[in-house]
Amino acid sequence: MTKGDPATTGGDATTTEVGSVFVSNYPPYSFWGADQTPHVREALAGPAPQDGLLGLYLHIPFCRKRCKFCYFKVYTDKNAKDVGRYLDALGREVEQYAASPRVAGRPLEFVYFGGGTPSFISAKQLRGLVSSVQASISWDGVREVAFECEPGTLTRPKLEAIREIGVTRLSLGVENLNDRILEQNGRAHTTKEIDRVAPWIRDLDFEQVNLDLIAGMVGETWESWKTTVQKTLEMDPDSVTVYQMELPYNTIYSKQVLDGKTAVPVADWELKRAWQDHAFEQFEAAGYEISSAYTVVRRDSGARFVYRDSVWQGCDLLGAGIASFSHVDGVHFQNEPSWTPYLERIEAGESTVTRAYRTSERERWNREAILQLKLGRLDPAYFERKFGIDLFEEFAPVLEQLKRDGMLDAGEGSICLTRQGLLRVDSLLPAFYSARYRGARYT
Repeated sequence: MTKGDPATTGGDATTTEVGSVFVSNYPPYSFWGADQTPHVREALAGPAPQDGLLGLYLHIPFCRKRCKFCYFKVYTDKNAKDVGRYLDALGREVEQYAASPRVAGRPLEFVYFGGGTPSFISAKQLRGLVSSVQASISWDGVREVAFECEPGTLTRPKLEAIREIGVTRLSLGVENLNDRILEQNGRAHTTKEIDRVAPWIRDLDFEQVNLDLIAGMVGETWESWKTTVQKTLEMDPDSVTVYQMELPYNTIYSKQVLDGKTAVPVADWELKRAWQDHAFEQFEAAGYEISSAYTVVRRDSGARFVYRDSVWQGCDLLGAGIASFSHVDGVHFQNEPSWTPYLERIEAGESTVTRAYRTSERERWNREAILQLKLGRLDPAYFERKFGIDLFEEFAPVLEQLKRDGMLDAGEGSICLTRQGLLRVDSLLPAFYSARYRGARYT
């Protein structure tokens, strides 16, 4: 077997090496295959559940520029005609899903515009996409519509259109507030563009404004990071998401390292954790509380993450767009990852699914436990009610080891990570994996 990713091998790494660290799903994608795609048809042909949440993810894969640390499926070379054709395909794909027995008539709990850069498309294109999607599946009753933005793509009219379509959480990809660091890491925007759009966002009074930061970008120092955290506080967002920089395989930085053209340019894990811990301390002192291993929310804001919580509780998720991921009735699947085949399949009325994996009952509860631990806590009573399993019994050796290592509080009847456990959560999660997935490639 090839060397596994940190996301499946675990261990308390010191230096930052090439490989996925952030745990976004379970079981690992490398176990998905084309031979299991018939399970997707079976899942979609099944009856709609009496209860259970349904969400929609729309992948907008366009960017002004590819960041050097980006590992998502994005394009920087598409013209207006290409974008229009793609958005038409998105609408058709949602229409296909909406016609299936599993989906037909079910209300959406949330809609998530991700990318890439959803704010790359024009206001006219956005309104057209939403009109097309809502012709197939209404989101009048959704609890959340989340929308990711890159500051340099925003204008006042575009923000007005984003507000008009019902976006409740606007997530601004700030990443850092130092122009030298932004440029060095290949970001398209500058702090001037952030300053330009901030008043418009305040004026439009979005229900929740989230700012994204990355601890450990190339060129970061203690001084620059402290300044970024302070400036973020001054912007007074409802919530802040802080990721720790990593080097997945298909980033520009990772390719340079693997080709021997450069040494690993990213700070070690202890320093990145220290930076994130500093950010959390400053936010808590300013009236925020920790919501997950990556997020803080202002206590008086009412901020929430419906998409996150629903996905981590095993909801049905329809992922529309190139390379998008979905899960329906315990079946996980991914769309065609190449531009022309994706569009041609949609335009021919065919399924775009290229690989899938049908989970077992154990894998389903195991997945929820792994993802929900990223909140910093697990509710054993929830798992007893939903799955009839005892987490203390199922994970006894792992929990005991975490207690000995100082990563888990020893409270009776609860499973709660300590602060250090929370900062290291992605390196801890592989210990909860079934033995067959430890050491596997994550992608």
